[in-house]
Amino acid sequence: MAYPHKVVIFDWDGTVVDSVEHIADSLHQAATELGFPALEREAYRDIIGLGIVEALEALYPGISRDEMLAMRDGYARYFFSKQTTPLQVFAGMTDVLADLNACGLVCAVATGKSRRGLDQALLTSGLGDHFQVTRCADETRSKPDPAMLLEIVEHFGITPDDAVMIGDTRYDLDMAQRISMPSIGVEWGVHDRAVLQQYAPRAVVDSVAGLRAALGL
Repeated sequence: MAYPHKVVIFDWDGTVVDSVEHIADSLHQAATELGFPALEREAYRDIIGLGIVEALEALYPGISRDEMLAMRDGYARYFFSKQTTPLQVFAGMTDVLADLNACGLVCAVATGKSRRGLDQALLTSGLGDHFQVTRCADETRSKPDPAMLLEIVEHFGITPDDAVMIGDTRYDLDMAQRISMPSIGVEWGVHDRAVLQQYAPRAVVDSVAGLRAALGL
């Protein structure tokens, strides 16, 4: 079977693993510990996908460099107190990755996580062997800048339309749209269908079975 893409690029948090609420909890704890006001839950959820610097600037405009460093350290302390395990991988996603690899397709990750965070999650989730290339916000530019997608396609010597971006946030689909890369939105993470559809995805799916169909598996 001929597939319309050569490289399948996944967001991580909220797309592959069920980590959205833990991220929101960690942001809340880190901020309030330093005396910053507690925000609505949705505010913490809405910035998931951005790099940590961009996320904290969006949550607390005017935050100083020292405050940001302290909040970043607090966030890391809370976040890393809980390991990502195979139980946090959304049901069926491991099979999707294995089947894509078996079909000769390459899988990659483009995430707002730090390199430290992603490397640990790839190891403890058991998913590391499924991905050939990964890019993180702290080694390139944060979403929705498409830099990490461009680095991935350049690595493989392909064009953006030879790949597809899969994600649960507007930042994922926005960065894909900026370079005319096809995308698929998933509804089990941060943003809902109405938000995701604003970025002209090929499909928005509400189940792993729907993702399989959208990928032609």
